[in-house]
Parts: sequence; structure tokens; C-alpha cells
Amino acid sequence: MRFLITGGCGFIGSHFVRHLLSRYPEAEVVNLDALTYAAHPDTRVELDTLAPGRYRFVQGDIASDAVSHLLAERRFDAIVNFAAETHVDRSILDPAVFVSTNIKGVQTLLTAARDAGGVKLVHVSTDEVYGSLAPGAPPLRESAPLDPNSPYAASKASADLLVLASERTYGQPAMITRCTNNFGPYQFPEKLIPLVIANAIEDKPVPVYGDGGQVRDWIYVEDHCAGIDAILQRGISGQIYNISARSERDNLTVVRGILKLLGKSDSLIQHVGDRPAHDRRYGLDATKIAAELGWKPVVPFEEGLARTVKWYRENPAWWKKLRDEKYFNYYSANYAGKFRTSQEGVGS
Repeated sequence: MRFLITGGCGFIGSHFVRHLLSRYPEAEVVNLDALTYAAHPDTRVELDTLAPGRYRFVQGDIASDAVSHLLAERRFDAIVNFAAETHVDRSILDPAVFVSTNIKGVQTLLTAARDAGGVKLVHVSTDEVYGSLAPGAPPLRESAPLDPNSPYAASKASADLLVLASERTYGQPAMITRCTNNFGPYQFPEKLIPLVIANAIEDKPVPVYGDGGQVRDWIYVEDHCAGIDAILQRGISGQIYNISARSERDNLTVVRGILKLLGKSDSLIQHVGDRPAHDRRYGLDATKIAAELGWKPVVPFEEGLARTVKWYRENPAWWKKLRDEKYFNYYSANYAGKFRTSQEGVGS
């Protein structure tokens, strides 16, 4: 089996590259990544050592002709697309880059895959395309209408529609995955869980948007990767598959759980102004992937959180490099005061 992974140096993409190389001893993986801010240089180096002869890194943007060049060079069994701009706050500040990568890039990828003879595409999307779920409402199924509220979510919803249109118009083999909030090792420290861990380790204030009552449906990243693999191997073209561990928790509960694991006081919590149009709740029904493809999560939230906290405690050099060089410089220069009077918050 030969796979093209786009965005494979990012958080979820790099975990999926590891998953493929360890699960399938004969698999060959080409990783196309533009190495934007969220791609850690250490991750790229580590992936190069995992399976010499079966893994190759190529730097390139999915919105360029890099994909068509790779597909002309060799035949792939499938493409799994993780390449995306993902952070909601960044999309509020600069929607244009999200349109370029998440919409134009996906269309370029679709065209290249089709021109190469209809290479199967698994497009990794997000639960945020459904918008906010009302309190007490049942988790959303794949048939729920799209109702994105941020530029990021709108760009992902647009890409989803392009994928479905390509499958229906051209008969292009393609599937969409929509997953809930991921967490685990190697996650960029602008996201809620790693930022809370990093700040708490250093006894810095832990910023929480609004009242912290925003509910997210959490899944450990390795369970997500197993779900994508199930879709890649057994999924049906033209279908959408939700991936969820049905583990809903509000942000403040998650933050307090992290502080408890680290032996830190809740006094570190600092409530800050809320994000504009902040979705109050996400929750997905994963009955379809369980019934049709036999996937189910295996890592409980508490176990995954303990693993994650342990990893960040043991690897401070990894996240400090990102924080010092990219994260804080970005927000101090571009974020504070743009649409909120208080200090920066944490993204979900």
C-alpha cells in the first residue's frame, strides 16, 4: 500500500503517519507538508527515523502544483488530507489564509487526484462545520445541516461541499471524516489542553474564555487515527463519517482536571473575554462508523488526559520552543486588543 498524507507534520497528521507505519509493515508513506507555524521541526526529524525506505517527506503546499507532481511521479492507493489552517482565533484575525489552504487547496487536491486516475481521497474535516449544539440536544448525526460560525468552520464546510460535489459530479472516490476535539502528545500549545498544561507547569495564569462553560466532545488522538484508518480501509465513497468518543466536558472542568493532575491550584485560572461567536457546545453521534465499520474508541478521557499531561511534563523542550518562538510572539503582535479588551484566551 502506498499513501500520500498531506499535512503529516501537524498534530493529528503526524500521529496518523506513525499509525500507518507501525500498523502496516509494507506501507509506504509520502508526507507532503508546507511546514507552516504548527509543524514542529522536531516532528519532521522524528518521522524521518521511523521507517527508512518506507517514508519520504516532501515540503509543499496543497494549493500549489506539488500534489500533481507527486501523483505524476508515482501511483498512490489513497490520499489522506490533513493539510489545513485550524485555529479559530487565527481565522478571525486573517480569514484569507484559511480560504487559500482550506478551500482552494482542497480543490487543487481534488483536481490532481482526479487527473491521476481517480485516486481515493479521505478528507479530514471537523465537527465545527455543524455549528453550536443546543444544551440538552442529542449529539449530531452526519445528516445534520451545516451551520458554521467562524471563518475556520466556514472554510472547512466549504471544502466538505467541494469534496461531495466532486464525488457526485465526476464519480471521484472520496470520503469525509468529521471528528470532535482531539488531544494528546505533540499538540501545538495554542490549543486548550496543551496551553493549560504548559502555563500551569510554569505557574503562569491559565486563561479561560468567558465562564468556561463551553462544552467540547473530546477524543484521544490515537482513537481518531484508528477511526480514519477504518474509513480509509472500509469506508464507502461519497459518505460522511462522524468520529466521536462521546466524552463531553465543559472547558472549566477540563482545566481543573489538568491542574489537579499537576498538583496546581485553581487560583491560576483567569477568566478572560469570550471569543466572538463562540460555539457553546459540540457533540457528535458516531453510531454510523461503529455500526458500519466496526470502530470504537478505546482510550477513556481520564486515561488520555493523564498520558498527555505526562508527555508534556517530560518534554518541556518541545513545547517551549514553540511557545517562545511562535505562539507568544504571534499573539502579542497581532491578537491582543483586536476584538477583545482583556488578554488572550485559549482556543478549542
